[in-house]
Amino acid sequence: MYNTPKNILLIFLGVFFIPRKREVFMIKITLKDGSVKEIENKMSILDIAKSISEGLARMATAGEVDGEVRTIVNKDCSLNILTFESDLNGKKAYWHTTSHIMAQAVKRLFPKAKLAIGPAIDDGFYYDFDVEKPFSDEDKEKIEEEMKKIIKEDLEIERFELPRAEAVKLMRDMGEDYKVELINELPEDSVISFYKQGDFTDLCAGPHLPSTGKVKAVKLLSSSGAYWRGNENNKMLQRIYAISYPKASQLEEHINMLEEAKRRDHNKLGRELELFTTVDYIGQGLPILLPKGAKVVQLLQRMVEDEEEKRGYLLTKTPFLAKSDLYKISGHWDHYRDGMFVLGDEEKDKEVFALRPMTCPFQFQAYLNRQRSYRDLPLRYNETSTLFRNEDSGEMHGLIRVRQFTISEGHLAVRLDQLAEEIKGCIDLIKLFTDRLGLDEGISYRFSKWDPNNREKYMGTDEEWEHSQSVLKGILDDLGIEYTEAEGEAAFYGPKLDIQYKNVWGKEDTIITVQVDFQLAEKFDMYYIDKDGSKVRPVIIHRTSLGCYERTLAMVIERFAGAFPTWLAPVQVKILPISDAHVDYAKQVREELQRAGIRVELDDRQEKIGYKIREAQLQKVPYMLVVGDKEKEANAVGVRSRKDGDMGAQNLKEFISKIKEEIENYVK
Repeated sequence: MYNTPKNILLIFLGVFFIPRKREVFMIKITLKDGSVKEIENKMSILDIAKSISEGLARMATAGEVDGEVRTIVNKDCSLNILTFESDLNGKKAYWHTTSHIMAQAVKRLFPKAKLAIGPAIDDGFYYDFDVEKPFSDEDKEKIEEEMKKIIKEDLEIERFELPRAEAVKLMRDMGEDYKVELINELPEDSVISFYKQGDFTDLCAGPHLPSTGKVKAVKLLSSSGAYWRGNENNKMLQRIYAISYPKASQLEEHINMLEEAKRRDHNKLGRELELFTTVDYIGQGLPILLPKGAKVVQLLQRMVEDEEEKRGYLLTKTPFLAKSDLYKISGHWDHYRDGMFVLGDEEKDKEVFALRPMTCPFQFQAYLNRQRSYRDLPLRYNETSTLFRNEDSGEMHGLIRVRQFTISEGHLAVRLDQLAEEIKGCIDLIKLFTDRLGLDEGISYRFSKWDPNNREKYMGTDEEWEHSQSVLKGILDDLGIEYTEAEGEAAFYGPKLDIQYKNVWGKEDTIITVQVDFQLAEKFDMYYIDKDGSKVRPVIIHRTSLGCYERTLAMVIERFAGAFPTWLAPVQVKILPISDAHVDYAKQVREELQRAGIRVELDDRQEKIGYKIREAQLQKVPYMLVVGDKEKEANAVGVRSRKDGDMGAQNLKEFISKIKEEIENYVK
């Protein structure tokens, strides 16, 4: 071979420009099962999933890297690979990606639309848009079709970061004023990240799927107005709610669930069945319980008070309001004032009052009324308490969250050696009531802890909080209760056990709570004289046995789709005379039922019997008693059951005996 200039150049390049080996950094990943996997340099969650199995890769949406949801691993860490099926965070990564697809579709169809926010929520996602007019049904159909096109395009989703100034410029150049506002509010040291798919870019922290094609089935559900930042002084935006799933069958199942939810929705059913109403000029979160709804709540209250009395609870009746002095002692003034209705001005008025948001500082006065001995404990106080909380207007929904509500509140003063047994008693009572109401299968338990990074939210020292949390955790573990832990959900004075229940829309609410408090006894100088003559602080248990009656009513309406069990039904029996000639006998039947303590109504309208039966069925009355000539002669009634249909003629006394047995046994 001759050393031509060309050859010399090739030799030079070969010698001096041999590609350097890339520097390799080994990263150790501890997987959920405890096994350790090593990877080179940073790697996407998807690629890590592929290295484990193709099946896992197909299902993976994101990963929890040391507890934080991410799509990239770039350091030694523990890793939990999330899928749509495995975890809510896995679903949220999927839904968050779909929200960007929806935003891209809207921008294609409505180029002048400005983007606000588009988060994943517990049951899907939404996106807020600033547009000239609300989206019509036709608009939403077009948006959904455009989303399907974007999914079919399978656009790669790329993440990139920009310095603050460049990030602001990018969004400003794109005309996205809301995004500029969000960037400017981020801390100076924030990582400002964006996600790009095709010609669409959005400000976002992530995480996201690797491409739009990973989304399979999508459905736009509804749209509504929503103020920017939830503030009615800001511009009204247009919000679109939607859902997506990896399989069309899952989407269909969700749509069917929504239809069932609409059928059971307490906000709709409660009004149709004349259980409650709301009036704009009275105010949001201030429902009116109509006679039937008031009757149901009365039955619940009597049940709770009677059972608590059997278990040694002492009834109190305390004021609806108090001077600010009381709340300053309890800590509510410092830690809960924004949630209170305050009457007066501290700067101008000699006395400032506030409606009570809780009963505890009032009931403590019953304990403080005289000196207590260790022999007096446990002391169990209960009260059917009306409370007032200044909830945000955006949080109001039917009977679920209101500003005035009534609750089966109670406070127990106990010795430390009694604490476990008394908490067990509280939980037993809760289980009794939730079982009677058919709510037992839908509940879950949450151990609500403090957030040590948010100290100003709580009273007490770190040591006191660690102690109280370890005590409650130990009790729950000993009782064998399965629970999840939630940091930052504790009361400001102590940890708690929250009993959670999902409504028909899938939203989880706290319906009952048991709280352990080592703080307030000291604040109020509560003590008892121990065996040795020393003064000892009692431990306080704050608890409800059924929770807010308004919320409970909502849950029960949805649980039974308005068809209450006989014992709880506001009207248990409807008497239906066939004609005017049978009204007198119908009245006799009514009187006998009333004497037996059965709630009964007489429909003596001049209507056909078929019409009366259909009306009673729509009102979801447990039993209808048809009376005509035959029934009058035999001192009987024609029984129609809501559940079992036509049950034929029955002797009136026998029917009364059967229905009383059903009521007394709390048959569901």
